[in-house]
Amino acid sequence: MKYAAIKSCDIANGPGVRVSLFVSGCRHHCKDCFNPETWDFAYGQPFDEAVMEHILALMAPDYIRGITYLGGEPFEPENQPGLLALSRKIRAAYPEKSIWSFTGYVYGQNLPQLPGVTDALLAGLDVLVDGPFIAARKNLGLRFRGSDNQRLIDLGRTRASGRMTLWTRPDALGHFVIPES
Repeated sequence: MKYAAIKSCDIANGPGVRVSLFVSGCRHHCKDCFNPETWDFAYGQPFDEAVMEHILALMAPDYIRGITYLGGEPFEPENQPGLLALSRKIRAAYPEKSIWSFTGYVYGQNLPQLPGVTDALLAGLDVLVDGPFIAARKNLGLRFRGSDNQRLIDLGRTRASGRMTLWTRPDALGHFVIPES
């Protein structure tokens, strides 16, 4: 696995101040993608143990609410094992911090499945922003996504309820709150 960039203070890709990891490799090739250089699986730097330790250090400050995986495509089979290893390290070191991932795949329909990896990766995520970016459905007013076909799926509540549940908003600590009726 390779990665294109790490942002240490990102406020655009999830609630609060976050670390963002942009992975390399994407087969979607969405029209008007804002990171077309990340389509190439060979683009960027090798993702290794030292990079994971660097990310863990970036996440240490209290003001960092979590991490977001973007790309490229985090759910390409080439990227899933590395992100699973990182997610496990983050959960062990910072169980209070959230892990988000974007994907151009659609949850429950066409996510590439790696036995023993995909389900474990999904189980470690708090929110999955799914669906391809569709330029014709671009909406700059949407929170944490680019086109109105994309969904913010609260995976914790989805697992607990057994049905897909959309993310609504974080509380002051970045935890997900069920909206009041």
